[in-house]
Amino acid sequence: MAPHNIQDEGPADLENEPAGTEVRPPTPPPLSARPPRILIIGAGSRGRVYGRCTLQSSNGVIATVCEPDVYKREEYVRTFIWSDAKHPAPEGSSFADWREFIEWEIRRRQREAAGEDVPEGVDAAFVCVRDEMHHDVVVALAPLDLHIMCEKPLATTLDDCVGIYRAIAPLQPTKVFSVGHVLRYSPHNIMLRKLLLEDRAIGEILSIVHTEPVGFWHFAHSYVRGNWRKESTTAPSLLTKSCHDIDIIMWLLCSPTHPESDTAPHIPTEVSSTGSLQFFKRSRKPKAAGDATNCLRCAAEPSCMYSSKRVYESTRHQGLETGNIRWPMSVVLPDIESFGGDVEAARPKLRAVLAEDYTPATPQADIDARNWFGRCVFESDNDVCDEQTVTIRWDEEPLAREEAGYADAVGHRGAKQATFHMIAQTKRQCHRFTYVYGTTGEIYADSRTITVEDFQTGTQRSYYPKLESLGHGGGDHGITRNFILAVDRVKNHGWEAPRAQREFIGCSLEEIIRSHAMVFAAEEARTGRKYVDWKAWWDEKVGAI
Repeated sequence: MAPHNIQDEGPADLENEPAGTEVRPPTPPPLSARPPRILIIGAGSRGRVYGRCTLQSSNGVIATVCEPDVYKREEYVRTFIWSDAKHPAPEGSSFADWREFIEWEIRRRQREAAGEDVPEGVDAAFVCVRDEMHHDVVVALAPLDLHIMCEKPLATTLDDCVGIYRAIAPLQPTKVFSVGHVLRYSPHNIMLRKLLLEDRAIGEILSIVHTEPVGFWHFAHSYVRGNWRKESTTAPSLLTKSCHDIDIIMWLLCSPTHPESDTAPHIPTEVSSTGSLQFFKRSRKPKAAGDATNCLRCAAEPSCMYSSKRVYESTRHQGLETGNIRWPMSVVLPDIESFGGDVEAARPKLRAVLAEDYTPATPQADIDARNWFGRCVFESDNDVCDEQTVTIRWDEEPLAREEAGYADAVGHRGAKQATFHMIAQTKRQCHRFTYVYGTTGEIYADSRTITVEDFQTGTQRSYYPKLESLGHGGGDHGITRNFILAVDRVKNHGWEAPRAQREFIGCSLEEIIRSHAMVFAAEEARTGRKYVDWKAWWDEKVGAI
C-alpha cells in the first residue's frame, strides 16, 4: 500500500491564498500493532479528501472502498489501497455498491465464525455518498457495529436525522460517531474557541456576526449547475453548504466549554431567517445571450464571467489549461487523470461534456439525475438560496452553582445573539470571517488570523494559528485524525467509547442533532416569514429523541 499523487483539496484551496502562505501538515500519530482499518463509501471529492488525510495524518489504513463509477473505484484502489500493479488487490478491497459490501461483510463474518481463513474486517466507515443517501447508508451500517463518520449534512430532512440518531444511539457504549463538521477541528477555530470560552479574552460574548463567502464561480459550479442546485433533489443551501457554520455558532454559544462537563447547554430562545434566490435566475440573464441555454452556443459567452469555457477550460480559475486535475475538474471529468496531463487530448472530451444540454422535452427525472456544467447559469433549474441570513437569540439563563466564578450573576449564560450570513457573490471562496463582540473587547477572525482588541487595556494582539492544510484550514486533517485516533483508542488501548467520543470527537450525538435541527428551524422561519420559538419548536418536531 502506497499513496500516489494525493493532493486533492477542495474549493477553499484554489484562490485567494496570500503569497508565501505556509502549510504545515500534521505529523501522523504512531501506528498501533493493529491499525484501524477504514472503509470509504463514495470515492468522490470528499471521499478522496478523507482518503488523503487518512494516509497523511492518521494512524489508520484504508482497506476498502465502495464506488459505482468503475474509473473512480479502480483509481481509488490504486491511489489509497493497493498500488502493486503486478498483483491483484486483496479480496474485499472494492465494491461497486455499499449494499454489496454489507452482504459480503455478513458472509465474511459467517465464514470466520465457521473457522475459515478470511480477510480481516474493517473497524470504521467514512460515509461520503450524496447527501440524500446518508440516512439509508448509516442506518444499514448500524447493525455491523462499526465506528462511523458521516459527511455533512447528517441527512437532508429532520426526520432522517432523527432516524439516524435512533439507529446509532444504542451503539454509543461501544462505538464512536462523528459528522463532517470539519470547522470544529481546524487549529484556527480551536484557538478561537479557547480564547473566547477558556481565556475569556473579551469577557462574556454578547454577539457574533459570522459570514461565509461562497465565491461567485464556486456557487455557480456546485449550487447552480451541480449536485446541490435543487431543494427537491437535495436540500436547502443552508443545510448543504452552511450547516457546519451553524454548528460552529452553536459550538461557541450553546455547547459546554468542555465536552466532559455535565453543565447543561445554553439553549437558544428563538431563530429567524431571511433569504432567497436573488441572482442566478432567468430575469438576470443578459439580453445579449438571447434564448441560448448552453454556453458553447451563446453569443454572450466571451464576456460572461460564468462561461463554462472560462471556468472549466481556461487559465482564469482552475480550468483544464492550468493543469489542474482535482476539484472542480475531477467533478466535471471524473477520468481526467487518464489523460496523463495532456491538455489537448482532454479538451475534446471536456468540450463534449460542456456541450450537453436539455430541452423542454427532456424528462424531469433525466434532468434531475445529473449535473449540467455547460448550462447557462440563468437558465438552470436551480432554486436554492444564493443569499441568506440567520439570526439566533439567547435569553439569560444563569446557573446558580456557577455564579461564584464570574463577575456578575449571569456569567457566560447571559443574553446574546448570533447572525450568520451566506453570500454567493464574493471573490473570497469559503474563507469565512467572524466578528465577536464581548463585554470587555472584540475579536476579528478571518480563517488565518485572530485579532483581539482589549477595551480594558487598550491593547491589540494578533494570533496566527498553524495552517495544517488548505482544506478548511486544516479541519479536514483534524477531523480525520481525531476520528481514527478515537477508533484506535477503543480498538487497541482499552478505552471506553464514550471517553474516546468526548476526548477526540469532542461532541455528542445530541449536539449533532441539535445543530442540524437549528438549520431546519431556520428554514421554517425563512419560508414561513416568522420567528421560531426554539424550545416549543424542538418539543414539537424532535421531542425526547
